[in-house]
Amino acid sequence: MSEKIEKILVSGDVDGNFNQLFKRVANVNSKNGPFSMLLCVGNFFGQDNSQWLPYKRGEAKVPVPTYILGPSSEDRASNYPDMKGCELCENVIYLGPNGIYPSSSGLKMVYLSGKEAAGHAKSASTFTFDDISSLETQATAKPAIDILLTSQWPNAVCNYAKKPEGCDPQSSGSSMISRLAFKLRPRYHFCGTEGTYYERLPYRNHKVLLEPPRHVTRFIGLAKVGNPEKQKWLYAFNITPMSKCEPTELVKQPPDVTECPFSDSNIAWPPKQSSGKNTGGVQFFYDMDAKTGDDRGQKRKGGGGEGGERKRLPPKPTGPCWFCLASPEVEKHLVVSVGDYTYLALAKGGLVSEHLLILPITHFQSTPDLDDDCLQEIEKFKRALKAMFKKKGKRAVFFERNYRSQHLQIQVVPVSDEAALHLMETFTNTAESSSIELDEIPKLSNISQIAPPGTPYFYAELPTGEKLFHRVKKNFPLQFGREVLASPPILNVTERIDWRECKMSKEEETDLRDRIREDFRPYDFTLEDDD
Repeated sequence: MSEKIEKILVSGDVDGNFNQLFKRVANVNSKNGPFSMLLCVGNFFGQDNSQWLPYKRGEAKVPVPTYILGPSSEDRASNYPDMKGCELCENVIYLGPNGIYPSSSGLKMVYLSGKEAAGHAKSASTFTFDDISSLETQATAKPAIDILLTSQWPNAVCNYAKKPEGCDPQSSGSSMISRLAFKLRPRYHFCGTEGTYYERLPYRNHKVLLEPPRHVTRFIGLAKVGNPEKQKWLYAFNITPMSKCEPTELVKQPPDVTECPFSDSNIAWPPKQSSGKNTGGVQFFYDMDAKTGDDRGQKRKGGGGEGGERKRLPPKPTGPCWFCLASPEVEKHLVVSVGDYTYLALAKGGLVSEHLLILPITHFQSTPDLDDDCLQEIEKFKRALKAMFKKKGKRAVFFERNYRSQHLQIQVVPVSDEAALHLMETFTNTAESSSIELDEIPKLSNISQIAPPGTPYFYAELPTGEKLFHRVKKNFPLQFGREVLASPPILNVTERIDWRECKMSKEEETDLRDRIREDFRPYDFTLEDDD
């Protein structure tokens, strides 16, 4: 059991007091560690950040891996080079605005930066109900949240418990965070920003006699680092990931447990939606009719007129790109279907004849770089392909490698129903043999919240529902995805691991593209009339 336990430190608002923080952490770690991580809630940066420079330059060392939240006020946002999440220095990671952090040990941690927005407008230091709803959707897919990190307190947390001194969560807290805590049922919930230490009595997450017992939640608000009142600002605890706990031990109720402070009456609910219409544009980079002579392009209107502008300009490639659809380097005879923002193409040197690619029309390097329009259309292609392969008695595997690649390519490979049952084991075994740490992430999670833009990674979606993620550090095998699928338990085509050994003539590729296009036609949403 001991190898399953994680030792974790949590601090309140650092406010630029980095030397005091890391000196204390180093001392605690040497005496009582090793601790696997330090989590910081509240504001990490302050008005005076002069102590930060030595850590940023690498002249001073951070003793343990440290994960921080984003700013809770706009004047602190300039300290974050990438608001989507980034490494600030060695051993200090800014998690991002919100998401789920999957530890390799199985620990599940949900984080939410900033404070509740006053209106519907979101800024670098605030969150809206959409953020809460997104986290709720992701987390409830796998209800085993160990830790919830927020800067702001939930407004109703003190119901059925003693009120903290020096703050009033009812007025300064957030009903949205009350909702998040109520819906996610974390085992621990840590907050900052109030400048007060408060450890609430544990509360239950079930209705006695009406629902089966569940684990309790422990709420801890932490004071600011180095506060003159000497209130507690560093909290140490041990935790075994919920996924590895014995159910009977997990649901044991401590003697001082209280009722849940949250209910439908004191949590936030979705705001009323306006009736505005989406005026998203259409793609105008490539006319399927120009090359094929069929009627596939007739449904598109505007062709780059006033309604066809993108919401934001995509980044430009650093050199010639083989996958930007407007590029002369693209082998357009491989294109199967073109949407408004993405397209479907035959993979060159595919593992099987129906090995396909989903790609953005313009230049994006990885999924976390995509805008919402691209993401939504990619999901449409995935659903259509799943339906097509299901009709053929096959299941679709999707994978992506954002490492030594310039343009996003989502590989789509169909496998038999029988082979699909062996995918998880084969991925795991192949990863272990190559010393690759492959994590399973929540089924409804968003890869963008786990891998900030610029992060090298490998990602796969299995037809049995699992999502696998590996953060690439160095020397990642470029053909890893193909190697797994080509192995005997899956496709048994090991001679086709290297795509360069699977070349076809242009005429053969064109004929294959035509056959796949015809098979895909009943499922091709791009052919639907827009009227």
